[in-house]
Amino acid sequence: MTINKGQKLWIKAKKIIPGGGMLLSKRSEMFLPDIWPAYYSKAKGCEIWDLEKNHYFDLSLMGVGTNILGYCNDEVDKTVQSVILSGNMSTLNCPEEVQLAELLIDMHSWSDMVRLARTGGEANAIAVRIGRAASGKDGVAICGYHGWHDWYLSVNHNENDGLSDHLLPGLSTAGVPKNLKNTTFPFKYNDYESLKKIVEQESIGVIKMEVYRNETPKDNFLGKVRDLATKKNIVLIFDECTSGFRQSYGGLHKVFNIDPDIAIYGKALGNGYAITAILGRKEIMEAAQNSFISSTFWTERIGPSAAIKTLNIMRNTKSWEVISQKGKLIKKKWNDIFLKYNLSVSITGIDALPAFSFNSKYNLEYKTFITQEMLKKGYLAGTSIYLSTAHTNEIINTYLIEFEEIIEKIGSIEENGLKIEDLLDGPVCHSGFQRLN
Repeated sequence: MTINKGQKLWIKAKKIIPGGGMLLSKRSEMFLPDIWPAYYSKAKGCEIWDLEKNHYFDLSLMGVGTNILGYCNDEVDKTVQSVILSGNMSTLNCPEEVQLAELLIDMHSWSDMVRLARTGGEANAIAVRIGRAASGKDGVAICGYHGWHDWYLSVNHNENDGLSDHLLPGLSTAGVPKNLKNTTFPFKYNDYESLKKIVEQESIGVIKMEVYRNETPKDNFLGKVRDLATKKNIVLIFDECTSGFRQSYGGLHKVFNIDPDIAIYGKALGNGYAITAILGRKEIMEAAQNSFISSTFWTERIGPSAAIKTLNIMRNTKSWEVISQKGKLIKKKWNDIFLKYNLSVSITGIDALPAFSFNSKYNLEYKTFITQEMLKKGYLAGTSIYLSTAHTNEIINTYLIEFEEIIEKIGSIEENGLKIEDLLDGPVCHSGFQRLN
């Protein structure tokens, strides 16, 4: 097989960059080992061109959820270009950070103060630091994926792969101090009793969780968590780095009318430009002044300027309604297709971020096959989609037609007892953290 330019560069990258790149989710091995185009030369709307100028529609990660308004949005980019021309950094502070803080507080009536950062992992670490400082207790109960920092990965010191139910299995604790063992404790979503047990047995100062990722809250789960946190004087943090602005103008928690003490936003906040926000109640956020939380590039101007323009466009276009409607359609069509070919599949995720998995021991093989065949048809696609306003009905409908052809082949494999491995052009994709050769 001829190696494409992207794979040639990826092979080189793995020799000079530990892990090949900066983000696990963008590794070729997570999609289509040895074949994935790996690098892009241009991106616009929901379209991507690789290093060989091959064109693809992105029905996959859309920048790992960063671009609700599509790649290279004209209005956002124009704002950023203007900022660059008037200076991105200086000895003085940029006024846009105050303006962005005001915008976020206005859309969340329970909040009073904001701190800004640039990545989701550091925003999570900031929120935990503030929560611990405000509560005076070190223990953290977590439910969800919250980044790469020591406080989070230390869960895997408690027991073998305790984070396996929190998005990525196999996360390594190498370099994480072992004395952090039993400082962070995982609980399962919708399992209130497991959280209650942790709170009763440990000195928990922070409950940190995603509002929901794969399953909706049941039996007033979020309400019970809120009541428990209030009763026990625990700081409740909602990590909305992924869910924010996908189902409401602001956090997903607004849909359920459950207010946290702190909420974290990232990914889509700047439509591709680096910006994250930590907002919360004054009595909690003021605890940040009792600790040292500071970074030079949290003061640059591009991030907050992009966020202000992005939020204004979202508000004016009701982008969250647009992408949720598209996601509902895709979920329904997926379900119809899977039923048609007698395949057992679980469809999950919020409407704007639909996902599915095969209830089969060949789940990863099928995922690899879908990615492989869709790539041949000109799509970056797998088993989940971050929807954007750039995904037109025409693009979605054409994608579904091409997708069904591949699912029909998988249905035939299941029905006739054939081997999926015989249809793969390369290795099976990875499902979590693995060391690369």
